[in-house]
Amino acid sequence: MNMQFARFTVAYWCVLAAALLPLACTWLAKAHGMGKPRKLGGFDNHDPRGWLARQTDWRARANAAQANSFEALPFFIGAVIIAHQLGAVQARLDILAVLFITLRIIYIAMYVADLATIRSAIWAVAFLVNVGILFSGYR
Repeated sequence: MNMQFARFTVAYWCVLAAALLPLACTWLAKAHGMGKPRKLGGFDNHDPRGWLARQTDWRARANAAQANSFEALPFFIGAVIIAHQLGAVQARLDILAVLFITLRIIYIAMYVADLATIRSAIWAVAFLVNVGILFSGYR
């Protein structure tokens, strides 16, 4: 009997990485307020969104990067699944997925550093890579 087992590909691991990126942004945005009393401006777990909305500078940008990371997630997940279903060349798909994650990490760094033009360029390249993932199985 020949049994075939599904393999958890590098691209699938990248889906997990993409799902963790918003959490990393959240941690970055909240880290300075952890352990401080609410009365002294510390993180308020009773009103986390309100507390985050009052943040400024790089903390506010880290929170915005979190939102954008969540926004990018569905397209990336869908593109990876569709590429797998269409039988994309696995090595190409894996490389594109790793490239997407790498670009998203750079994007977050540029967002937090307030380098808006570079950030937008990186976002555009990552979007095009995601389109490439989507069509990598197209024949």
